[in-house]
Order: sequence, then structure tokens, then C-alpha cells
Amino acid sequence: MNYTLKSSNIMPKFGIGTWCMGEVETEFKKESEAIAFALENGVRLIDTAEMYGEGKAESIIGDALKISNIKREELFIVSKVYPHNAGRDKLFKSLEASLNRMGLDYLDMYLLHWRGRVPLSETVECMEEANREGLIKDWGVSNFDIDDMKELEAVKYGDKCTVNQVLYHLGSRGADYSLAPYMEERNIALMAYCPLAQAGNLGKDILKNNTILSIAKKHNAAPSQIALAFIMGFNNKIAIPKSSNKKHIIENIESQKIKLDDEDIALINKEFPKPNRKMPLDIV
Repeated sequence: MNYTLKSSNIMPKFGIGTWCMGEVETEFKKESEAIAFALENGVRLIDTAEMYGEGKAESIIGDALKISNIKREELFIVSKVYPHNAGRDKLFKSLEASLNRMGLDYLDMYLLHWRGRVPLSETVECMEEANREGLIKDWGVSNFDIDDMKELEAVKYGDKCTVNQVLYHLGSRGADYSLAPYMEERNIALMAYCPLAQAGNLGKDILKNNTILSIAKKHNAAPSQIALAFIMGFNNKIAIPKSSNKKHIIENIESQKIKLDDEDIALINKEFPKPNRKMPLDIV
């Protein structure tokens, strides 16, 4: 499953996230092996950030890439820059550090992690320069609500943004009121982080919901697979669940094969309705 970005580059609609990796040294080997396992089983999109483990998650990815030996051109690697590093004086240093930690020459996607004090115009100029220099193929943002996106679009070259990564899952559909439609109109992909609500850790245990359990039984699938299939059923939505558990990784990968029918979607929309008014974008 792929999505064609406005740049004409192809981005997988499913990947593996790495938030919370690189934080416990005794877990590093397990985490790199989990990423390598995902790659060996067909995953090609990896999402990370310089913030995750203060760079250690990127180092873990670098180790995984060495283990898996997948051709670089087959991969789609996404990283993010801290807002305080998103100005001309620091962005290129951050980008170079991220590339070095992963052993890469370029990123497929580079995101501004969230809004900070650096003017958007300055960050966009740097992103465009990095693109021209071949250091990144595409750039985007993260945790931007609709007002932020409109402000970005008004900046010179702001319309080159190809992705907005936001918290999105069945129990958190605030983006569907105005943000997601706005993005789809402009061919901007929505990367859904925490698409399984961190298995209920965000206070919304969608995987134990009776409607989801019923649909999962119908498809002989895990509840997590239904939640992911729903997200990826949208034209411009991309899911990046994080897991170091090999069983869960395989389940997540297999979710791409599930095709929900109109009845399934109607039941899910009834149980987890889109908001009928503007709501603040959830962020964790």
C-alpha cells in the first residue's frame, strides 16, 4: 500500500514508529532487532526523530539497517527536527547528526516536530535548501492543527509541505473535522502516530471495544488490525504503530491485507464518530 505525495515521490501507507525506543540501554539490542525483523518482513517506512532517546533511536535504526541489509532505495526514512533546532543556525547540524546516526546520505522525509519560536518562513527556507542539496527528498510538519497549516501555506514555499504527522486513532479523531479534509484537498498526507492509542495507555482502550472485537471476529483478525485497516482505508492516511514484539509486528504488517466493507466502516463511524465541531488536536 502506497501513497503518491504531491512531489510525486512514493510513500508507504504503513510503517513502524520508534517513539520510546532508545530510552533504556538494556533494550537497545531488542529494539534494533525488532526494526530489522520488521524490515525483513516487508516494512519499508521507518519513522523517528532526534528527540527519541535524544538520538539513540536513530542509532538503533542505523544498527537495524546494517543487520537487515535492505537496499537504501527501497526504504523510506522519516525523521524530525526539534523546534529549537529548526532555524538556519542549527537545522543543518541536526540533519547531519540524524543522517550520521543512521548511516544515511539523505532522508526521504524531514519533519518539523512541532511549532516553536523559529519563524515558519525560516524553517521552510532551510527545508527547501536541504531538498535542493539532496539531503532530503521531501519535508513536512508534525502536530500542526488547521490554523498552523493555513499559516504555513501562506509562507513562501509553504505549499511544498507533503506531510503532517499527528496523533490519530479511533478514539482521537479530532483531525477529521477540518484538518484532514483540508490536507486531503491539498494532497498532504496525514501520518497517524499512536494509531492504536498505545494499546490503551492513552486512556482510550479501543482494542477492547465490542464493536471492534465483533468486526475482528468477522475478519478472523486481531482488534489492532481492524483499527489500523480503518486508518489506512483513507486515501491520504498513513499508520506508523510502534512495537518491539515480533508477534505484534507481524499482526500490524498483516493489517494491510484487511479490507473493511461499508458495513464495517459504518459501524466504526457510529461507535467512534467524527467530531461535529472543531476540537483541539490531541498531542502526547
